[in-house]
Amino acid sequence: MAQESLTPSDLTVPLVPGVWIRLLRRTDAAGMSQAYSRNRDHLAPWEPARDEAFFSPGHQLNIIQAKLAQLSVGQEIPWVLVDGAESAKIVGAVTLTGIVRGPFLNANLGYWVDAGLGRQGIGSAAVRFAANQARESLGLHRVQAATLLHNEPSRRILRSTGFQEIGVAPEYLKIAGRWQDHLLHQLILDA
Repeated sequence: MAQESLTPSDLTVPLVPGVWIRLLRRTDAAGMSQAYSRNRDHLAPWEPARDEAFFSPGHQLNIIQAKLAQLSVGQEIPWVLVDGAESAKIVGAVTLTGIVRGPFLNANLGYWVDAGLGRQGIGSAAVRFAANQARESLGLHRVQAATLLHNEPSRRILRSTGFQEIGVAPEYLKIAGRWQDHLLHQLILDA
């Protein structure tokens, strides 16, 4: 399927059969709260330690407002994956953060997919969508991603979408309550 370019409007486009992708909305606080609550155990080994407040709609609204502020100044693009074009059920997310212009033309990539939807190509499709947007809509040169060394499913997604492993960053991020080494990946977009 040809990917559509991101426009200022809030497009909802098919990603894979049954799953659509669109920009995060202010009205997604309850949906994000439900998605994170449903996936709490699934995501815990791969994300920072979360306190109970994180899972509340109020806290998710604060996060959404911060992300939308970053979107408005061109430093982040947050998308959510939903289980249908009109659905509010969020089943994942993909985000380009830390967008840098100038000689770097780079963004960081983050993503997750609902525990019940693994191994269906959804993560790979979301990463391809974000990389295409980084290339076509943002004119970026490079996207980078970091995975825990033992996160083979995420490493598989990055390999299948053309990312190259470029090295290990010791104690890179505090994940699951402790500083952990990460494998760095990059995708050169204009090669």
